[in-house]
Amino acid sequence: PEDTVTSSFASFIRAARPEHLSPTVRQRSKRMILDSIGVGLVGSTTRVFDIALRYCRLYSSVAVSSVYGKPGVKLSPTLAAFTNGVATHSMDFDDTWHPATHPSGAILPALLAASQMLPPNTKPNGLDFLLAFNVGLEVQGRLMHFSTEAHDIPKRFHPPSVVGTLGSAAATAKLLSLSSAQCCHALGIAASLAGAPMANAATQAKPLHVGNATRLGLEAALLAGRGMEANPLILDDIPGCSGFSAFYSIYQPKPLSAPGEHHEFLLEKQDIAFKRFPAHLGMHWVVDAALSVRNLFINYAGSFSPSLIRTIMLKIPVSKYINRPFPSSEHQARHSFQFNACAALLDGEVGLGSFSESSIHRQELRDLLDKVVVEHPEDNVANFDKMYGEVALLLHSGDVLTGKCDTFYGHWRKPLSKESLLKKFRSNASHVLPEEKIEAIITLVDNLENLSDSSQL
Repeated sequence: PEDTVTSSFASFIRAARPEHLSPTVRQRSKRMILDSIGVGLVGSTTRVFDIALRYCRLYSSVAVSSVYGKPGVKLSPTLAAFTNGVATHSMDFDDTWHPATHPSGAILPALLAASQMLPPNTKPNGLDFLLAFNVGLEVQGRLMHFSTEAHDIPKRFHPPSVVGTLGSAAATAKLLSLSSAQCCHALGIAASLAGAPMANAATQAKPLHVGNATRLGLEAALLAGRGMEANPLILDDIPGCSGFSAFYSIYQPKPLSAPGEHHEFLLEKQDIAFKRFPAHLGMHWVVDAALSVRNLFINYAGSFSPSLIRTIMLKIPVSKYINRPFPSSEHQARHSFQFNACAALLDGEVGLGSFSESSIHRQELRDLLDKVVVEHPEDNVANFDKMYGEVALLLHSGDVLTGKCDTFYGHWRKPLSKESLLKKFRSNASHVLPEEKIEAIITLVDNLENLSDSSQL
């Protein structure tokens, strides 16, 4: 069908050209690629990654695509995409957009795997790779903007398992130079492979959501490229027959304008949030608020003395799956307002080591958790663009000290500096790579437009 929402998306994927990417979009997307690789590399040291890798190595089909942090190990393209997607989200350390989703981890592993899959004389260059990455971002962002429900912290399904799957399909379809009709079918196939419930947040199963998104989107593009068809109206709002609207109670799709002078990529207008420590994005507000009030407390008392504290008051938005008073595992701790606030108060920082078993079960931390009381002010909405975190210490003396954060460092309104982003990447990558390879990756990504063969990445 002509002039439908779905056909407009397919046409956009097919028609996008490198010259449509502004300098801002190129630079922001290269920052995302570098950060995502670093997060994937450090994620390759986790237990959930090892489980996923052992599973994938059961299969021996066409092992041509590389695995994060495992030199010499190769898997089939779809399983490499899956494994690297799991690595990217294994610590909840990957980037976050608004409306809420994790965009890079759902598409970058598919593009890396597909680049290695293609024959030598058809390898995409770095500019092709960068364009495909941005096409995947744009599709995710546009789909999220079709529903007001998507703007708030999710309750029913994990967004990257839905929009990420279609973003992966779109990005891979672009990299593989599929026709407009095939792009349309790739989106339709991906919609049938999408979705994961929020009940698996804070468990080892949550990283599978991103792993599946990038793998299944790649599979959707590969199937479409081989002739499989799907509903050509999958993104349209058809009364009585749910397509993509099955994932949203409120869904108002609009055609995507053709790339060019009248189209502005969402990444131009909306930057990305990069995390400074490996936890759910909501934790970054309470950690910055906790660090602020900790400094006040030290100025007040001369040192951080928990015995002087009667109550720790957290003012946070209502979000059930990240309101966890006494987390018992690393994944629960990464999704606990209470834990992250108390860890920041006790240690003066939150980092990789904060989520080790020994750190989580410290008695002094448990004693602080016992003092936490939570409030949900009406003006503190569960929305990553509007929420705030407030931590108040009610002292036995009767004094009250308060720290508040409405925009943490790393938020799209307060982006990480180039120096901070490079520091994070070098720290993450150093867990599995020597210094010379780390610097080589930084150089490759920085000069991605000039790379003749993107599979080198």
